[in-house]
Amino acid sequence: MTQNIFKYGSLVILLLLVFSLIDARPLQAQNVWTLESCIKHAHEKNLTIRQQELGVEVAQENLTQASSERFPTLNFNATHGYNYGKTIDPFTNEFVAETVRTNNFSVSSGMVLFNGFQINKVIEQSRLVLDASRHDVEAVRNDISLAISSAYLEILLGKELIDVLEGQLEVTRQQVERMKKFVEAGALPRGNLLTIEAQAASEELQLINAQNHLQMAYIHLAQLLDLRETDDFRIEAPDIEIRPDAMTDLSPAEIYNVAVNIQPDVKAAELRVMSAEKDVEIARSGKYPMLALRGAYGTGYSGASYEISPEYQTQIKPFTDQLEDNLNASVGLYLTIPVFNNFQTRSAISRSKVALENNKLSKRIVRDQVFKIIQQSHADAKASLKKYEATKKNVGALEESFRHTEQRFNVGMADPIEYNDAKNRLATAESELLQAKYEFVFRIKILDFYMGIPITL
Repeated sequence: MTQNIFKYGSLVILLLLVFSLIDARPLQAQNVWTLESCIKHAHEKNLTIRQQELGVEVAQENLTQASSERFPTLNFNATHGYNYGKTIDPFTNEFVAETVRTNNFSVSSGMVLFNGFQINKVIEQSRLVLDASRHDVEAVRNDISLAISSAYLEILLGKELIDVLEGQLEVTRQQVERMKKFVEAGALPRGNLLTIEAQAASEELQLINAQNHLQMAYIHLAQLLDLRETDDFRIEAPDIEIRPDAMTDLSPAEIYNVAVNIQPDVKAAELRVMSAEKDVEIARSGKYPMLALRGAYGTGYSGASYEISPEYQTQIKPFTDQLEDNLNASVGLYLTIPVFNNFQTRSAISRSKVALENNKLSKRIVRDQVFKIIQQSHADAKASLKKYEATKKNVGALEESFRHTEQRFNVGMADPIEYNDAKNRLATAESELLQAKYEFVFRIKILDFYMGIPITL
């Protein structure tokens, strides 16, 4: 009996452990972010993107309103009032000197038949503004994607740099322990130990600075993602290899020719030029006559409207009878021909032309900026690739030199200054190699981005 209880108890504990591990794995996985998940999260949660999306909603409503101007208006009007003192009754046109209650009811409608095609032009302009707003959203998303990519690669650089510094510090600490034994045995002077200990202290400081920089890089990325809790925030560190064939064969001009046809900020600038052109047409339509159709149907009641009753007594005509008797309708065409309006139309045309030229300049500025970014990124990518390849060879040579110096130092044929110099030159080269590596990766990602290739690692 006791054995069965122990057996079942062990089984329950085992199952609890299994379920706890199953539950723990997804929780831990949620704390590890890939570049793609970071970008996706930012696109869904970023407040700046949300603001731009609200701008799209406003532009959509403006288009709906502009399109509604094609339809006639329809309004119902009602009044209820009292006239005091001597006044003219609106229905009998007679003077009355008593308090008179009046009611008016009417339905009116109207529509513009012609106004220089202004309504159609406003609709076309509103549609262009809507399309530009949508491209603005995509442009903001792209800017955030690039910012996240830069911050992500900054973390990867920091992590690799820390690995290098930790390896260097471990080697130096081993030398400190070895040097202590030599000094205690009287084989080497104490000054050698002090020099190596100073080197270890310097490397510890470099490691602490690198760790602090990495922590700040994590905070920067977390802020781009609008994350409040960052204690367990970690990113995935994929293996990134640099291949000489990763550099595109396309020239900056060729990449630019692709970019101007797909980049949303360029398209938005082009649409705003088209919108400004429509604005000029809208302003010019103010020179044309406007023809409108309007109609109304109404009735009313007056407390001063009297009639003779069947009993030959004077009484106020009943409410329903007055409504029926006072029915009236009107319909008409209204033509407005602009002759002189204090130069308002001319000023509107002039302002719209200036706005058009300004939008054309903005379009050129956006295009020039895109080309400059592509040109600079292309040059930086080539330079960083060359630097990476040269530094990689230099690191190999310095590693051999350091091993040789370390062997000589271990047998007392090299002093600590020579040893530290060889070690520091190797550390500097390894740091430059990592910087060149991630600089090349980032610049290549920018070039891919401008060619419409999604940002991935």
